[in-house]
Amino acid sequence: MPKTDQELYARLDALGINYRTVEHEAAFTVEESKSHRDDLPGGHTKNLFLRDKKKNLWLATVDEDCPINLKQLRHVLGASGNLSFGNADLLMEVLGVIPGSVTAFSVINDTEKRVRMVLDTALMEEELINGHPLRNDRTTAVTPSALMTFLKAEGYDPMMVDFKALADEIATQEAAD
Repeated sequence: MPKTDQELYARLDALGINYRTVEHEAAFTVEESKSHRDDLPGGHTKNLFLRDKKKNLWLATVDEDCPINLKQLRHVLGASGNLSFGNADLLMEVLGVIPGSVTAFSVINDTEKRVRMVLDTALMEEELINGHPLRNDRTTAVTPSALMTFLKAEGYDPMMVDFKALADEIATQEAAD
């Protein structure tokens, strides 16, 4: 059985991680999330559960407003072939969450360490990072260092990617064409 938000909070407590959680209406998209959060400070995330043709998996936690180009990202990640989004069944199997609830915290359910974690460098410069605590009717805020503490305690050494630079590079290439 996947872990619950209460089990996640217990893990954060055990690690000595300070966090703040607020309840809101369920949000399945970034746009819905924006309409429910009022004035929560910090960076807000979008999370991409990705796979390649060899069934390698990635979880990318990125600033919610950063454009993503999967063709460009596949090269950065070293993916085999094109990247696509993992389906709902695979998401539940690996990360124990439903679509709309994907979060960096969901690696707590990846007991086989099938996912490679990818973090946005710009997001890590925020004072706080906001993500769903395994359910999409709440938002939990932690500091970037606390997120790293959690990820490392769960056995992950995230790959850091400058998603804004990737987006700028693509915009420059398109303007030149």
